[in-house]
Amino acid sequence: MGIIKKPPPSVRFAAVFSCEDRFLRLAWDRLESRWGKIATLGPMLDFIESPYYTRTMLVLPGISGQAMLKKQMALFADPYDPSELACDKLASNRFEEAWTTEILGSTSESRLINIDPGYMTMTKLVLASTKNREHRIYLRDGIYAEVTLAFRDQLWAAMPWTYADYQRPDVHEFLSIARRGFVASVSKANRQIKPPSSGSETRP
Repeated sequence: MGIIKKPPPSVRFAAVFSCEDRFLRLAWDRLESRWGKIATLGPMLDFIESPYYTRTMLVLPGISGQAMLKKQMALFADPYDPSELACDKLASNRFEEAWTTEILGSTSESRLINIDPGYMTMTKLVLASTKNREHRIYLRDGIYAEVTLAFRDQLWAAMPWTYADYQRPDVHEFLSIARRGFVASVSKANRQIKPPSSGSETRP
C-alpha cells in the first residue's frame, strides 16, 4: 500500500492576455487583491504564436484593429494548494466576464482580458483549461489540468502538447527566474521550522 503524503510545495501561476497594456495592469492589480502578492512579474511579450486569442479578444474603438496582443506572466508569493486549481479557473472566467462588462457597460461575447491560471512546483508548470484533450486530467465542473512544462536538468522541457508560446526561450528564462525565487522562499521557510532540541520538554 502506498503511503499518502502531502503534495510538494507549489505556488500560484497566471498568464494574462490583452490588446492593451492598461488592461494587463488592471488585471494584475485585481488579481493581487484576490490571490495575494505577486512575487515575480514577467515582461510584456508580443503574442504571435496563434491567431486564436486575436480572434476572441476585443479591441476597443480608437485602438487599431491590428493591435498586437500582449501576454504577461506572474508567479504569486503565497504557498498554494493544487486542489484549488479548478476554483481558480472558474474564478478567472468570472473575472474576465465581469471586468469586460464593467468597462464596456454591457456584456460581450469577446473579452478585454484573458486569464490562464495554473501553478508551479519544483519540477513542473501545470495549467488549467476548459478544453478536454487526451493528455488532460479532469478536475471538476468542466475544468481540466495539464503538465505544460517539466523542469529537468536545470532546464524547462516541453511536452508533445505544449503550446508554442510556452516553448519560447524568453518564456523559459522568465520561468527559471521565477522558479529560483520560489526555491529560495521554500528554503527560507524550511529554515524557519526548527525541530525541538533533544531533551526539551514537550506538551501533549
